Parts: sequence; C-alpha cells; structure tokens
Amino acid sequence: MLSLCLSIEELKKLPNGCQRLEGSQFPRFLSTVSFCTTKTQHATSSRYQQDSNHWFLEKAKFLPKSNKLLKSVKELQASEETSVGMFKHAIMVGKRVRTETKIAEGAVSVSSAAVELALMKLPQSAHTTARVLLVGAGKMGKLVIKHIVSKGCTKIVVVNRSIEKVNALREEFKDIEIIYRPVDDMMACAGEADVIFTSTSSETPLFVKENVIDLPPVSPDVGGKRLFIDISVPRNVGSCVKDLETTKAYNVDDLKEVVAANREDRLRKARDAQNIIDEELVLFEAWRDSLETVPTIRKLRAYAERIRTSDLEKCLQKIGDVNNNTKKAVETLSRGIVNKLLHGPLQHLRYDGSDDRTLDETLENMHALNRMFSLETEISVLEEKIRAKVEQQK
Repeated sequence: MLSLCLSIEELKKLPNGCQRLEGSQFPRFLSTVSFCTTKTQHATSSRYQQDSNHWFLEKAKFLPKSNKLLKSVKELQASEETSVGMFKHAIMVGKRVRTETKIAEGAVSVSSAAVELALMKLPQSAHTTARVLLVGAGKMGKLVIKHIVSKGCTKIVVVNRSIEKVNALREEFKDIEIIYRPVDDMMACAGEADVIFTSTSSETPLFVKENVIDLPPVSPDVGGKRLFIDISVPRNVGSCVKDLETTKAYNVDDLKEVVAANREDRLRKARDAQNIIDEELVLFEAWRDSLETVPTIRKLRAYAERIRTSDLEKCLQKIGDVNNNTKKAVETLSRGIVNKLLHGPLQHLRYDGSDDRTLDETLENMHALNRMFSLETEISVLEEKIRAKVEQQK
C-alpha cells in the first residue's frame, strides 16, 4: 500500500516516476494520497476494519505536508498534467473529507478520551483557564500533554519522581508552560488544581478518600467539583474518591466507553469518507481521460498561434510606428479572436463524461481536425488508448 509519506526514493519506484499510472493504479493512488480511504480491497479487509480509525486519523494529520510531496514529484520530472492534477485533486478531496465528515474529531485513544472527558465536564468558559495537574511524566502523561495543548491549554503542573522527563517534555512542547514539582508536593499541588490526571506505575492508589477530603474546594467557575481522571493501571485514584460531594472521579473503564462510542462513530464517518472519494474519483478519472486528446489540442493551439504571431507581425510592420499601448491592444485583440475561434473545436475534443458526446464522436472530431489542419498527431495510438480506457470503465 502506498503511503502519503513516500520518500523521494520510494517515489522513484513508481511507474515512470509517477508519470504514467494506468488502470486500477489510479484509484488506489488517488485514494491513498487523499489521506482518507482506498479504492482497493484494503477498504474491505479485516485489517481495514480493525485499523481504519487510526489509519484515517493519521492520514488526515498529514495534509500540511502534501504540498511538499507535490514539490518532490515535480523535482522527479513527474510534472505532467496527470501527475500534478492527481495530487492537487487528492489534496482537495482530503480537505473535503475532513470538512464534511469531521473524521478527525472524537477521541479514539485513552489519553485523548481523558482530555475530551475533562472538557465535557468543565464549563465552556473554563476550558483554557482551569488549573491542570498531571501526576506522572511517562508515555501516557506525554500523550495527555499533547492533547491538552491541542485544546488550547497553556499551563500545566507536572508531578514526577525526577525532573529529567519533565525537561524532555518542555523541549518537545514549546507552546505550553510546564511546571515541575516533586512527588513530595503532590497533595499540595492537588489542592491548587481543578483537573488532575494521574498516569503512574504505582501499585497502590495515590489519592484516596482520606487525603482528598481535606483538599480545599475548587471555584464554582470550574463547576465546583475537582475532576480526577485516572488513566493508570492499576488505578492511582481509589474508587472511594468518587463518593465525595466535592469530586468527580473517572478511570480507564469509563474512558473505554467514550473511546468505543467514538470508534463506532469514526467507522461511520470512514464509510462516508469513502463515498466522497468514490464521487471525486469519478470526476478525476473523467478529467484524466480527457487529457488523451491533449496532443491534438496542443498542436491545434500551436498551429493557430503560429498564424496569429506571423500575421500580427506583418500587421504591425504595415502600421508603422505605434506606441506600446496600441501594440498591446492589437495583440490582445488577436489572442481574443483566436481563443474564440478555437473554443468550439477544443470543446469537441474533450471526452470527460460532462456531456452526451460519445467516444466515436470525439475520435471523429480528432480525426477531422488533424486532417483539416495537417497536425500529424499519432491518431492510431491516441484512439487505441482512449478505447482501452472506455473498455476498462465498462
């Protein structure tokens, strides 16, 4: 399966530097670069059913990198209309999927669900002002910070046994103020926090009813109850803590329900995303097929341009000395006349499914124009390619 993160070396392995993708390769390639789904059997495989949530979300994140990928393709001399058009269309499809399906929304991991749950329980006005405490700076703690940063949090207190991991977090997350406090200060920090995330490997609970009951109350501005969100296994927050009127406590089991609901929603959105890509793929393939008459179109344009420039030069010589504005006006007039004359013939050379014109009519028009203007295009080759593509679509 092709990946959006193809390296330059991998791009070189594509057929003819990605310039000639034929037949079934197009839907697979276009769908992959669209970051959303695929037109191949991968879409219905058991692996797809298991991994689609993660796969779709990760591909959606790569949208900002797609322009760099397009530049790489051009550097490989793969800048033909088909290749460039494919990438541009894929970028557009990816944006459409993200906008219409909201597929990147909804937590599908425990850490993201923890942050999402905290936001659900806090008043809207407190989302960026609530005081946040994280106990534990390991892998899960790092993911919690990652998700709260994405939600606009700008400050967090981290309690950990050593400062080294906290310093590493500071290096990675520049957009948030991370304050280190040692384990001995944990209860004091808890008393100053509105939301407490716990993620340690402790075998015994860190917070129990006896030490939580004496914590000072939180402000009504954040809901009046302190939130404990425990993503540790075994639990860092005793089950008795939720019995207190001043607290709300949630653990991994509660978060799994949120994740399961979001995964189901993500699967539905994945199906919607595939429908969008199927629609766009039809449009792209029609545009791609219309390019098969491009050699004739280009030669006809070149033929008309030669006549225009030659007669324009003769005209200007006969007129004599004229200012630049007059020259520009005459040249603009000549271009306009040529474009208007070519509009009809060029429209009848495009076979893209946008009108009722048949393949035979398009080929007949191509033959006629080549005969009339002696364009000497390799008609037999073009006709064979166009007919082959029509057969593939049947």
